[in-house]
Amino acid sequence: MKRRMMLLTAAGAAGVLVVGWGALPQRSRLGSARLMLPAEGHFALNGWIKIATDGTVILAMPRSEMGQGVHTSLPMLAAEELDVPLSAVRIEQAGSDTIYGNVAMLVASLPFHPLEAENEDGFGRVKAGHWVVGKLARELGINATGGSSSVADAWEVVRMAAATARASLLGAASLQWRLPAEELTVKAGVISHPSGKSVGYGEMAKLASATPPGAVRLKDRKDWKLIGQPAARLDVPSKVDGTARFGLDVRPPGMRFAAIRLCPMLGGSPGQINADKALAMSGAERLVRLPAYAGSTAGFAVVGKSYWHASRAVKAVEVEWRQRPRGPLDSRQIDTGLEAAVRTADGYVFHEQGDTQAAERQAARKVESWYRAPYLAHATLEPMNCTAQVKDGKVEIWVPTQVPQMARAIAARVAGVSVDEVKVHLTLLGGGFGRRLEVDYVAQAVRVAMDCGGAPVQLIWSREEDTAHDFYRPMHVAMLRAAIDGQGNVASLRITSAGDAITPRWMARGLPALSGPVDTPDKTTAEGLFDLPYGFAHQHMEHVATRMGVPVGFWRSVGHSHNAFFSESFMDELAAETRQDPVEFRRKLLRGAPRYLAVLNLAAEKAGWGRKLPAGRALGVALHESFGSIVAQVAEVSVEGGKPRVHRVVCAVDCGTVVNPNIVAQQMESSVIFALTAALHGRIDIHDGVVQQGNFPSYPMVTMSQAPQVETWLVASQRPPGGVGEPGVPPLAPAVANALFALTGVRQRTLPLLPSGPLKQS
Repeated sequence: MKRRMMLLTAAGAAGVLVVGWGALPQRSRLGSARLMLPAEGHFALNGWIKIATDGTVILAMPRSEMGQGVHTSLPMLAAEELDVPLSAVRIEQAGSDTIYGNVAMLVASLPFHPLEAENEDGFGRVKAGHWVVGKLARELGINATGGSSSVADAWEVVRMAAATARASLLGAASLQWRLPAEELTVKAGVISHPSGKSVGYGEMAKLASATPPGAVRLKDRKDWKLIGQPAARLDVPSKVDGTARFGLDVRPPGMRFAAIRLCPMLGGSPGQINADKALAMSGAERLVRLPAYAGSTAGFAVVGKSYWHASRAVKAVEVEWRQRPRGPLDSRQIDTGLEAAVRTADGYVFHEQGDTQAAERQAARKVESWYRAPYLAHATLEPMNCTAQVKDGKVEIWVPTQVPQMARAIAARVAGVSVDEVKVHLTLLGGGFGRRLEVDYVAQAVRVAMDCGGAPVQLIWSREEDTAHDFYRPMHVAMLRAAIDGQGNVASLRITSAGDAITPRWMARGLPALSGPVDTPDKTTAEGLFDLPYGFAHQHMEHVATRMGVPVGFWRSVGHSHNAFFSESFMDELAAETRQDPVEFRRKLLRGAPRYLAVLNLAAEKAGWGRKLPAGRALGVALHESFGSIVAQVAEVSVEGGKPRVHRVVCAVDCGTVVNPNIVAQQMESSVIFALTAALHGRIDIHDGVVQQGNFPSYPMVTMSQAPQVETWLVASQRPPGGVGEPGVPPLAPAVANALFALTGVRQRTLPLLPSGPLKQS
């Protein structure tokens, strides 16, 4: 059994546990009506759907809205099955029951090659692994918004919950009218019979809540009216008129504000503190020491009447900072260590086929390149914040988080109460990108609130603290080597990479009960390298997991974000080495992967690949699969003032069934801007343990004037939905880098692009 089956063995997929579980149905996720919040005039039909007496449909919303459109996409699924206008659906925060856990996200963490399941007959190991981990995920019920999985996870359960509610409503009308249910129809929330009888959902809600649904059938694809159609975002009006509530908008009565100051040296701590001068300042009230919660660096906070008062006072505190016991961190030394790990360490083999060693021995020539990616911060527009109140043995928190259950758990742990005594209000998120999968700022807010005599306190991080104490995208180094035979064909591909594994660190911080003493292989380290669709006969993909000491976390598109730069840039290197057009080179290698080939062809067609370009411009292409979706991008690039200028990016996307094409286009545009910022500017440097970047002048973003035109083209598909929020990020950097090579003849192998000086066109 291959080593990468270790995860499945641990879960029971390769042993007798599969046989035992195979006889049991997977736990239903519909839940009972008691899980919905009781309200006057609302009648719950299952754990997801309530109907109000005015006909409004209320959907339990377990996912966080951080700009990705989930507060529109999930209501569209419910509205489709209930046959009501999208405007008739509103949402309320889901509870903490396991039915709201994100099953799709955990299933996607299995390290299978994406082509493996497609070539598998029957109930093979991929399907077995997905089935067992899906069952485990249902039992755990971890509620998290991440991995571009919200729609994929909701696809079956929300539609089935709505279809079940529809069946109960039809059953109730059938009982009341004493007419066969099969003779009844539904349109726009009104149940009708050919005899002329009709009734709205609201009038049937009470009776339906006591009526078993009977046989439940999902609507046929041909009958869809909403799914697949563009629809306006439901969250936009409130964001325009200012009524939308983000974490920083929370204002419970009597609230105080707290500003934070953490040790500037990562992993360090405060020694002696003199707060006399700070607390003598107007509006300052108290200082609260903060230990290293949930992987954070230790420090303190100052509470004041306003954030202005608190932030002035916290800067005035005199403190002696202590370096971490193991010595200061340095990103230059870490880079050297990662390269040494690639050269000498025995890594974990995620994928292997053929005999790469034999192919390399017989090669006419070999191509070897080293690629590097730096640490990156998330730089969410809304800095970390949490409002907490600890009073009478109870805790209440208002928080923008991607993991409300984990936030609840750490709040209980810090306050020393049971989780039943913690109430969580989930606000909108002013950006997440993985940073709000962490709960350090929640723990800090609760600890500060414990010292404030029952008053609510809003803890706010400054931009500088947010940049200097992030959970960064890991630094990675990779060596890519290809063997070219005597006929000029690429015979083998070997990739060895090194960098910290994110998942074990995140589990230890947020889910310590589920983390073990030994790290299992982490897919995020090698995704985008081991799972390439190209038909090389001989392949060897290996990763060396390191522990460099810098706090690392999930960053939008995770390992794909840098690994796609490595792999797709190297594909262009091989095309140049074998004197082939980059698109034609890929086409030949994708003969056994028709989905990928269709996406590549669509992007090339819409971008006009091969056309005559204006002087001083070139095209670069990249193709990448992540989170169940395939994206090809063609970037049109020039060099202006020695710097890259991206004029146009054409995106072709196969993301399975499209729920709302408008949202897909918005996410591709968002991904391009996010990825372009990282490709051109993004880097975190650490010297003597201190992050050198602070606010946006030293950690810049792409401006509106620098933003390219983005076009999105969708491949029609009947597959279940794949991810959308992240898959547009990985191809951008290699597409731009490949265009720069076409322009200058210089290969960029380190991110950000052009760190060493201006470009010159060849």
